[in-house]
Amino acid sequence: VTIYAAWLFHDLPDAGELADYRPATATRVYAGDGTLIGEFSEERRIYVSYDQIPPVVVQAFLEAEDRNFFRHGGIDVSGLGRAMFKNLYTVVSGRRLEGGSTITQQVAKNILLTNESSLNRKLKEAVLASRLEGALPKEQILELYLNEIFLGYRSFGVASAAYNYFGKSLGQLTPDEAAFLAALPKGPN
Repeated sequence: VTIYAAWLFHDLPDAGELADYRPATATRVYAGDGTLIGEFSEERRIYVSYDQIPPVVVQAFLEAEDRNFFRHGGIDVSGLGRAMFKNLYTVVSGRRLEGGSTITQQVAKNILLTNESSLNRKLKEAVLASRLEGALPKEQILELYLNEIFLGYRSFGVASAAYNYFGKSLGQLTPDEAAFLAALPKGPN
């Protein structure tokens, strides 16, 4: 077990790197008079700080993705157990499996790891989530998540999705629109 753990965790990235992480945003081209001519990017993203995200949006995502976010240390043992129990039934019925990852684990996977579906990646994700919780405040982890998450329609992050789907800024979203965005991570396409 020790040799396996040493092999598995020897190349884990440093969770502290995320303290200064900023995801890719669009390159903007301006005319000589300061008028915006165009934007170029692979990912449509508008980065917003945690303070700029309205409570209705935060609450919608916490309800949809990780109700215990502010109470766990990166891994929600009760949520993981619930997902495993539900998946026993789900496998038999042939429906989509339910995930047991916390928002912190999703940040670790989306930014520091790959999308490979394996037990090794899940173990690395759990270790990194624990390290993230020790290195960053909860609000910064949530900020990273809400700016990095893919929400379909070339939208990365909640501010971009609010604009792309509703033509609004985050502060203008209704609770129904916030709930719609919070439902997208499970099936963004």
